[in-house]
Amino acid sequence: MDKRKKIKEPKRHGVQALWALLTNSYLAGFLQGKIYQGKLKTLCVPGLNCYSCPGAVGACPIGAMQAVIGSWNFKFAFYVAGFLMFVGGLMGRFVCGWLCPFGLIQDLLHKLPFWKKLETFRGDRLLRKLKYIILLIFVILMPMVLVDVLGQGAPYFCKLICPAGTLEGGMPLVLLNQSMQNALGLLYAWKNLLLLVTILLSILIYRPFCKYICPLGAVYSVFNPISVFRYRVDQEACINCGVCAKVCKMQVNPAKNANHPECIRCGVCRNSCPVKALH
Repeated sequence: MDKRKKIKEPKRHGVQALWALLTNSYLAGFLQGKIYQGKLKTLCVPGLNCYSCPGAVGACPIGAMQAVIGSWNFKFAFYVAGFLMFVGGLMGRFVCGWLCPFGLIQDLLHKLPFWKKLETFRGDRLLRKLKYIILLIFVILMPMVLVDVLGQGAPYFCKLICPAGTLEGGMPLVLLNQSMQNALGLLYAWKNLLLLVTILLSILIYRPFCKYICPLGAVYSVFNPISVFRYRVDQEACINCGVCAKVCKMQVNPAKNANHPECIRCGVCRNSCPVKALH
């Protein structure tokens, strides 16, 4: 029997969808083509959710970090860093598996039928290091070093790479604002190309953005082995059947390393374990 059939994905997707709705509950923004500017916007949400999404009621921690890392607003910079450390230390990449709207989009895209899904390929493990390089260069170094005359850096990851921002913020705002439509250029075309590639790859590969690109996932992955809520393996109960490794879509072997940096805590391995050795 296919062990994947035991996975209770609808429950997880329901939580993902509910959280996406809660963090993008300013529905008037989609009607007016405007961004919510209330007090809640100064607070970060755990997942990657674009600040410029018309419905967003909170700030993306990666966007917030870029906005303040090159400025003199040290208090807010400490808040963002502290927020990431608190969430990561509490849950690790559980956020990626349960509380990230763009993670949900990738999950749903991967469910679309395709003649052959690609689970892994040569160079996959090496390519997963790319998200740490992107975090260092585009989120930290470039906003810190490349500043204007006022000493302000730009959110280079959001501006040049982030497909979530294009889908959640860029496209809705452009569709709802004539003035933005008249100002489109090569950068918008480039961002849409990256989004299209991400969508196509998400159908073929499970969560390619999370695996190879996402700087937020890179941050949370560091906390996976030490977070308060993490997986534990009952070594006495484990029979080393290999089922957990076979069903893991992130290509992790929970029996050997239940809190691997790539684990998004989706619960697939725990639900599939025949002896319930994972907790």
